[in-house]
Amino acid sequence: MTYVDGFVAAVPTANREQYIKHASDAAAVFKEHGALQMVECWGDDVPDGKVTSFPMAVKCQPDETVIFSWITWPSRDVRDRGMAKVMEDPRLQPDANPMPFDGKRLIYGGFEVVVDE
Repeated sequence: MTYVDGFVAAVPTANREQYIKHASDAAAVFKEHGALQMVECWGDDVPDGKVTSFPMAVKCQPDETVIFSWITWPSRDVRDRGMAKVMEDPRLQPDANPMPFDGKRLIYGGFEVVVDE
């Protein structure tokens, strides 16, 4: 069964094009190291919540937009090996491809797929 890494972050709205380039460049590296797919979504209808919400989770500011993304891998084992290589890849180091958002507010996690229909 496939494995998924999921991400939520707040990106300065003015950095939209920079973020898309950053993500596109990163996608090529992830796929080279075993990822099947990388999907990036720019928030369009992401309401504030009363108890919890995507904007609250990433402390989204008025001049920011929530992004939601995921990377699909063939398995957890492929993901673990691939992610280690991605983290060492010089093309994704901060000098080569800086994150156009505050990485301290990035939420991420790995998930085992249990239903895929």
